Amino acid sequence: MTDRLERLKKLVRTFPNRPGVYLMHGSDGEIIYVGKAKSLKKRVSSYFRHASGYASPRLRKLVASIEDISTIRTETEAEALIVESRLIKKIMPFFNVDLKMNERYPYVHVTDDDFPRLEVTLRKGEGLHIGPYVSAGELRRVLRLIERYFPLRTCRHDFSKVHLSRPCLRHSLGKCLAPCVGFCSKGEYGDVLDDVVLLLRGQTLEVTDRLRKRMDRRAREMRFEEAARLRDTLRALWRFSRQKVSATLSADLDEDTWQVLCDLQGIVGLPTVPWRIDGFDISHSSGHETYGVVVVFEQGLPNPSLYRRFGIREVQGIDDFRSMRETVTRRYRKCLEGEAPLPQLILIDGGPEQLRFASEALSELGLSIPVISLAKREELVFTLDSEEPIELERNDPALRLLQRVRDESHRYAITTHRGKRQERLRRSALEEIPGIGKRRAAALLARFGSVQQIARLGESALMEVSGIGKSHARNILRHLGGIDDEKQG
Repeated sequence: MTDRLERLKKLVRTFPNRPGVYLMHGSDGEIIYVGKAKSLKKRVSSYFRHASGYASPRLRKLVASIEDISTIRTETEAEALIVESRLIKKIMPFFNVDLKMNERYPYVHVTDDDFPRLEVTLRKGEGLHIGPYVSAGELRRVLRLIERYFPLRTCRHDFSKVHLSRPCLRHSLGKCLAPCVGFCSKGEYGDVLDDVVLLLRGQTLEVTDRLRKRMDRRAREMRFEEAARLRDTLRALWRFSRQKVSATLSADLDEDTWQVLCDLQGIVGLPTVPWRIDGFDISHSSGHETYGVVVVFEQGLPNPSLYRRFGIREVQGIDDFRSMRETVTRRYRKCLEGEAPLPQLILIDGGPEQLRFASEALSELGLSIPVISLAKREELVFTLDSEEPIELERNDPALRLLQRVRDESHRYAITTHRGKRQERLRRSALEEIPGIGKRRAAALLARFGSVQQIARLGESALMEVSGIGKSHARNILRHLGGIDDEKQG
């Protein structure tokens, strides 16, 4: 018992002070409890401070049953709430049923009145309920937006019994349509309510389309003050939509995806489910303009908002291995500074050598993130634990997931490189070459038409242009070199 607790305490001390989800495993490796945390280290360590002193028998039983703990790092506490909720639904751990029966996520209830209002409730009853909202902060943000720009009533008056002579202060502030004194019809009120329901259901595009049409109509009718309010609402909606949780979290975790992630965990021997996978690749043109990129997959889906690219600075010429090491180093140095969360798995595009250089970069940073590589053509999976690669069936879902990550990193690397190359091949690229300047650049473009065409020529062809000598031609080709020899590392 003492050895087990000491081993678990030592494990917990390695956890980060960052948001995430923790999974507690029993003696057979099964997941017996899933929890969320603002700080994984602080939350999980609290279980072992008074392991025998819990008043709840359930908690004492839980702590006594723990044999191992794995974690899933998340970017925010809100994301941890979502991940925890979905894992509990899919896995149904024994102790979550016992310990969390009373935990509820809020719904928004639209009351059944002539002029409905919104209520936040923890139970889904009769009538229209929207939710549940696993992030209380997200719900507060959307309710603040509704209160400011969608003037529904908040009072509990029964208009069939209460007759008011004047509206309340909220109407003067533009936050209520004042149906209590007949300042709006049921149809006008219903239009605003429909906007709110669509917004609560996440259908922001439909809301903005409705508001834009209404704004244009008010402007045509020369009701400019109302049109201006609708314009301000549209702007607020745009800002709100930019702050929403990433699209990979907008739908429930697919059961097949969960099974694939679990299979991948077993195939490559990961300590936890690879909820987040980082994929790396290198792209260059004959050693020129080398870029390293990282793509991020969450729940088996790409999250472009977390993609990053790095212009290689420390490596000269063609050296994919050291370029990979520099990219991995710079990526996770930023992660350690808090810019992004760490993944549960790193996938390198390449073979054992690329894998070795990536592993060296992680070791130098003091990180022990599992890292594998996927070689093209043979589609072999290389790990650090074995000299022999893992060969999976071509239709294996785990292999297909790795291929999607690898192909997306390849695509992003090529796109990055081409975009940067096009910047180099703009007209001013000629002017930036030492000794060329605007006059010679104009003469070259007048003769050959484009920078791309100039890059394909030889020295003798360039020297036919007045003012272009052998040294000039050599400088031009060196600067624009590699346009026809793009290489993907």
